[in-house]
This record gives sequence, structure tokens and C-alpha cells, in this order.
Amino acid sequence: MASVVRLSLFGLATVIGSTLSGCSSLVDKHVEWETVEPESYPVLTAIGYAPIGNQHGETDSARSLMAMRASKLDAYRELAEQVYGQRIAGRETLANLVVDNTQLQASVEGVIRGAKVIKSYPVGEDTYATELELDMQRVYDIYLTTAKPQRIKQVKYY
Repeated sequence: MASVVRLSLFGLATVIGSTLSGCSSLVDKHVEWETVEPESYPVLTAIGYAPIGNQHGETDSARSLMAMRASKLDAYRELAEQVYGQRIAGRETLANLVVDNTQLQASVEGVIRGAKVIKSYPVGEDTYATELELDMQRVYDIYLTTAKPQRIKQVKYY
């Protein structure tokens, strides 16, 4: 009776061993990758404005230069809103069922690469405007230099 049990245990070990070795052959594989490219690329535009009179500066030309820079930053903020969205946080308090205080905060955060200034110009007497363009084809090309997005092209099992 003991020899039958030994054979059963030996047979069980053989079956388990062959099963495990069969699984390990499925794990050996070669994967080919290919780059993924979108079908179309949108072009985003943004316009930023800044008042010239409110800028800090000793002269009119210094205030104009500061307004140019501020309008460019405002245009970049608008592009960031289009690309990343805007975070909205709100709070309202009631006292005796009457609205006591209402607060609303908005913020945007992101990195914009590849934007191009289309034109900067004065609008009227006291405002400066800057137009930006963000071609997503250019952004994609910049992205490819740092990270290669890929998908599985072919898998070969050995």
C-alpha cells in the first residue's frame, strides 16, 4: 500500500512539474511595438489683454512694455485653461437661512510648450493684446522627443 501512495505522489509531482514547465513556455514571448499617432491635430488660439495705465513703470513706454508682457501671460493662461481645464472651488455659508458669504475661486496650472505669438498690438488707448497659437502637431512632436507613446504591434510566443 505504501508503494502505491509513493507512485501517486510521484505521479502528482510529475503532473505539476510538466504543468509548470508548460506555463513557463507561454511566458517567453517577443513583443513588437509601434508608435501611436493621432488622426488629426487641432490648433488652439488664445488672446490675452492687459491695461497699460495700471502697469507699474516710470514712463509710458515702460508701462507699455509691461502691458505687452502681461497680455502675453494672460494669453498663456487662456491656453492652459483650454489644454488642462480650470479648477473651480466654491463655498457658501448660511446664517438663519440667509446667504451670509459666498466665495468662488478659479485656478489653472499646466505647462504650455510650442506656443507661437501670432501678433501683439495696442487696442484702443489703454489696452494691449497678444494673440497666441498652439498647434497640437508641434506639441506632439515635442512630446515625442521625450516619451515615445507605443502600442503592441505583434506578439510572438515561443
